[in-house]
Amino acid sequence: MASRGFRRAARFGFALCFMTTVSPTAAAPAEEAALADATLAPATFAALPGWDEDDQAAAFAAFQTSCTAILGGGKAVRAARPITAQLFQVCERALAAGTLDTAQARRFFERNFVPMRVTPKGEPGGFFTGYYETEIDGSLVRSADYDVPLYRMPPDLVDAGNGKFVRRGGGPYYDRTEIENGALAGKGLEICWVKSPVDAFFAQIQGSTRVRLADGTIMRLSYAATNGMPYTAVGRFLVERGIIAREDMSMDRIRQWMEANPREAVELRRKNRSFVFFREVKLPRNASTLGAQGVPLTPLRSLAVDRTIHAYGTPIWIDAVLPIASEKPDTPFRHLMIAQDTGTAIVGPARADIFFGAGEAVGHVAGRIKQYGTFVILVPRLAKGSHGP
Repeated sequence: MASRGFRRAARFGFALCFMTTVSPTAAAPAEEAALADATLAPATFAALPGWDEDDQAAAFAAFQTSCTAILGGGKAVRAARPITAQLFQVCERALAAGTLDTAQARRFFERNFVPMRVTPKGEPGGFFTGYYETEIDGSLVRSADYDVPLYRMPPDLVDAGNGKFVRRGGGPYYDRTEIENGALAGKGLEICWVKSPVDAFFAQIQGSTRVRLADGTIMRLSYAATNGMPYTAVGRFLVERGIIAREDMSMDRIRQWMEANPREAVELRRKNRSFVFFREVKLPRNASTLGAQGVPLTPLRSLAVDRTIHAYGTPIWIDAVLPIASEKPDTPFRHLMIAQDTGTAIVGPARADIFFGAGEAVGHVAGRIKQYGTFVILVPRLAKGSHGP
């Protein structure tokens, strides 16, 4: 959670002009560059199909959660991204408003934001996938049954900015093959051990997991860092080999093939050189996992986006037909979401990953989401002032 922003030349000039009339601060240079190859068209709330049927109260509650993090950020954070400074002002009004019902929340968003549709150049719209928090069995001690480690972030791995990780002192870090072959073994980085390399692989793809220990304790692990290598979706190799039809591709199908072909699965996993490191987070058993913004995620309201383009806390309207009720894409999904997370595979202004919750039941649904649809960002309406519900 692809587009690349405004079209160049006249369309780029029009879009940028529109944004500066909506808000007194122009988009940051990096954000302008990232939006260089897609259209950004103004819209109206009345023109969004399903807007009047959505439960904006649920979206508003998720937005308020993001606002606690935004208001807690320092001046340097707001200065680095103008849109965050704009959201800061809206967030002050949102938290002051307290709990709102659906009609009040809908009015709040309509009075404080302007909808802008993002369409990638040469593509039908935004592209959506789904993710969830996995649940796997694990142990704090290595054994014959539990011999696959989940690692914490190594001390010689550093954040170079915008979520890019490099080796301390410069240079690339170990890739997946090197790590799976033991490059980090014996360095005290193991958080816990799990039974299957397939379980570990999918926990990394999802970015969080609940590890069930033998005594019934649930250990909560969340994304900490990557090794800095580019993410590669391994499913395409199974499609290219004719093993799984493109229309049948899903996380479930990939897992089934890996479990049935453990030796070939090693080679397939290693085509994705990216490797994810975790951190343990202290959360109640039934609490939702934390997103990259540092706030609890809300199922079907939280969205993972490209953090180099979208600021956390940005409301985003999604209109798509997804395979939720069945394996066929026949369920309309028209909801206001809040950008609260990111992922290595989520690249581009109209790319988003929908958070479905925790457990294997929702995982079956999340793993088959791969549809195009309408992607609309809500830009703070600040130039002429705005108000609450």
